[in-house]
Amino acid sequence: MRRFPDWLRKERTPGAATYTSQVLADNRLHTVCESARCPNRLECFGHKTAAFMILGDVCTRRCGFCAIPAGRAVGVDEDEPKRVAAAASALGLRHVVVTSVARDDLTDGGAAQFFETITAIRQALPEATVEVLTPDFKGDERAVERVCDARPDIYNHNVETVERLTPLVRSPHASFRRSLGLLAYVKRSHLDIVTKSGMMLGLGEKEDEVLQTLEELRGHRCDVVTIGQYLQPTPAKRGVDEFVHPDMFQFYENAARRLGFLEVYSGPYVRSSYHAKEVSARVLST
Repeated sequence: MRRFPDWLRKERTPGAATYTSQVLADNRLHTVCESARCPNRLECFGHKTAAFMILGDVCTRRCGFCAIPAGRAVGVDEDEPKRVAAAASALGLRHVVVTSVARDDLTDGGAAQFFETITAIRQALPEATVEVLTPDFKGDERAVERVCDARPDIYNHNVETVERLTPLVRSPHASFRRSLGLLAYVKRSHLDIVTKSGMMLGLGEKEDEVLQTLEELRGHRCDVVTIGQYLQPTPAKRGVDEFVHPDMFQFYENAARRLGFLEVYSGPYVRSSYHAKEVSARVLST
């Protein structure tokens, strides 16, 4: 675990983190913020926001960068969508982010649970916007379509890293090309849904590979991209190859904007759902 440079030293932000934690506990819900050990979780909880993680807290894939436990998942909790909606209401969310662990054990990969969760949120918070961050569903377009049937405002699926590093960073079951194909399918089938993807830096990627990845994402009609610094969540996970200087994040942001992305959010502490409400507001208002 390498020592952080000065630009990665994050001050704690006071706020209502305890209240957010209590709402989640009362509704027996998981968040990717906690399970993936996101460095922004106290800040986000302090502002009464969180990214809900459905379908349990055990993933059927074992990625080299992720702290979420991998193993045999449990069954599907049919009451979970209503509890997500109740928690979102209690927190007063205007933009709700829903993600999940990978559930390769399920026939639809968990797509039906995404559908039910989005539907429950729409009923409880009809004015709120909804963003989903889904796994790749093993490339099953029927599963992707099931999620889209619930009309999320933003469909996010992360490529995570450059193509060369994908086999080393992501699960062996993941595919860079499949991820690009998923994003293209969503936009091809649903022009009104904003597509979004994200990647981490500091894993050993080269500058030209990052630029190529941005070009490929935009070429597959991805609308929004997030770029953040990879931080090793536990000693057992892949180490950090490089702490990328903020100037390089700005360089990649400028490059992405020139490619025509609707919105780019790039910086050391940027994550897929970090400041998602603000990012989505800028995109959905255009």
